[in-house]
Amino acid sequence: MKKYVYAIAGVIVLAQFIRPSKIAEPLDNAVDLIAVTKPSAEIADVLRTSCYDCHSGQPRYPWYASITPVNWWINQHIKEGREHFDATTWGTVENWSRDHQAKEGVEMMDQKEMPLKSYLWQHADAKLSDSQYQQLSDWFQGLRDGSWDVEKARRKAAGELN
Repeated sequence: MKKYVYAIAGVIVLAQFIRPSKIAEPLDNAVDLIAVTKPSAEIADVLRTSCYDCHSGQPRYPWYASITPVNWWINQHIKEGREHFDATTWGTVENWSRDHQAKEGVEMMDQKEMPLKSYLWQHADAKLSDSQYQQLSDWFQGLRDGSWDVEKARRKAAGELN
C-alpha cells in the first residue's frame, strides 16, 4: 500500500514540472471587442471582469493556476471559451460571424448561462446582477446587424444547414 501512495505522490510531484504555457497575447486595439465597439465604461468593466478571462487572449490567472492538473483544466477551458467567442479578435471576423456571436451573447445573458457557475466559485467579482445581465443583453443586441440571419438563410438554401 505504501508503494502506491509513494508512486502517486511521485507522479503528482513530477507533474508539477509539466505545465502548459499561460495564454498571454498582446492587446491589439484595432480588433479588440472593447476598443472596436466602444461600450460605456460600465459595460467595458463588466466585460473585462466577467468575460475576458475565458473569452480573450488576456486572462487573469489565479494563484492556483500554477498547480498541475488545475493549470491544464484552466487552459483547456480558455481555449474552448475562445473557440465560441474571442473578444480579442472581434474585429478580424466576418460581419455575419460577429452578428452570430452577438446573437449568442444575447442568448447567454437572457438565459444567465454566463459566466459559468464553476468560474464564479473562485471569481465572485464576475457574478452579474439581474441589471447587468439586462445591460449586457441589450448591448449585445445593439451589436447585431442581422447579417447572420442572411448568412444562415443562404446556407440553408444551399443545403449547407439542415
